[in-house]
Amino acid sequence: MMNLYGDRGNVISIKKRCEWRGIEVEVVDVGLGEPIRPTGCDVFLFGGGQDREQTLLVDDLSGAKGRELKAIAEDGGVILGVCGGYQLMGHYYETPEGEKLPGVGIFDMHTRPRRPDEPRLIGNVLARVRPLEGEADATPREIVGFENHGGRTELGGGTEPLADVISGYGNNGRDGTEGARRLNSYGTYLHGSLLPKNPWLTDQLILNALRRTDDSFELEPLDDAAEKAAFASVAGRVRAGKG
Repeated sequence: MMNLYGDRGNVISIKKRCEWRGIEVEVVDVGLGEPIRPTGCDVFLFGGGQDREQTLLVDDLSGAKGRELKAIAEDGGVILGVCGGYQLMGHYYETPEGEKLPGVGIFDMHTRPRRPDEPRLIGNVLARVRPLEGEADATPREIVGFENHGGRTELGGGTEPLADVISGYGNNGRDGTEGARRLNSYGTYLHGSLLPKNPWLTDQLILNALRRTDDSFELEPLDDAAEKAAFASVAGRVRAGKG
């Protein structure tokens, strides 16, 4: 359901970068009405979707399923939400009609609709990620992606942004923040898909998951020359305002 702008590519990226290292991966689709806990999964992914899909998911997450997901987040489980999925990880998402759709509450945040005089926030984004939980190298990293959202997300004091915007709009086009993070849960507005364009972040999510069972685990390095060249090309164009 939540696969806007090819967010399924995030699943593929995690799967391939594990398999290239000899790490077996099983991908499990969790549908409407299906519980989360019995899957035994280590990484949970939400894609983006439109208002109709979000409304259906709100109903599905309003009971035990939402509580299970929040408990997984509180226990340090790895969760990545993108756009509509990200919005549902907060306290609520307000529709243009004024209805407040309750979220899971993983992040201290809420999302309001754009006002009539406000534009949609559309375009490529370049952002600088703050050092991530468990990351040995504290050097700031950059991510690129594509955003297309009308909602404005406001973070509360209990949640840090994932990144600071260099070019683009981010959470609300006002405060220079992009996404959110807490423990091993991450949220972002970046489609495109996010993880194939930013392989170091993919590896960080994989490592966070594996270190829950072996805190000394290290990932075998991969030859990312092509990925790094592609990233540098896109980041350079976005930084220069060329799209």
